[in-house]
Amino acid sequence: HRMRLLGEDHLDAAVVLGNMATVLKDQGRDAEEMTMEEKVLDIRRRTLGSDHDHVATSLLNLGLAYDEQGLYEDALVRYKEGLGIVRRIHPERNVMEGMFLQNIGEVFSDQGRHEDALAWLKKAHRIYRKTVGPESAEVNHVTLSIAVALRRQGKVEEAMEKYEDGLAFRRRALGDEHPDVAKTLCRWRCASRRLGTWRGVFCA
Repeated sequence: HRMRLLGEDHLDAAVVLGNMATVLKDQGRDAEEMTMEEKVLDIRRRTLGSDHDHVATSLLNLGLAYDEQGLYEDALVRYKEGLGIVRRIHPERNVMEGMFLQNIGEVFSDQGRHEDALAWLKKAHRIYRKTVGPESAEVNHVTLSIAVALRRQGKVEEAMEKYEDGLAFRRRALGDEHPDVAKTLCRWRCASRRLGTWRGVFCA
């Protein structure tokens, strides 16, 4: 009803469609979610122009939708377009630049392009440290992504160092009983096994 009142070229219509996309995602209706995100992007482009934060956000969401479906090349196109927008409108650096860099790096990691993955993830790490600080959740997240890329590359000792950094942060921020701490411990345990060490790590 609200969509009929607003018309499809109204920015509020994009908000409604974005909320619908979130519901579809939660229901596992991925193809419909992507269609909805494409509509949101189209409305925002037409009403705001290409170089706008909301357009970049739509490209980030759409890239994530493709990424989660394993459509990596489609995801990369959206991420790189969004990155270009953010860099043009925020030349002083912006946390969203870090998000695009990280997502591109994670796609490369999933594709087995480990050197590319590490290069992009390290760029994201630098941007996050500059924009939101070294003790931010964003820095922690990308540190763990770097650990995954290193482990996949067979650089297990370096990966363990990053897992340890990530684990220390999560313990400080969340406490020892939080599920995210347990997940990080499990990854650390896997890396320890590959090194032939154990260090007293236990994960049920």
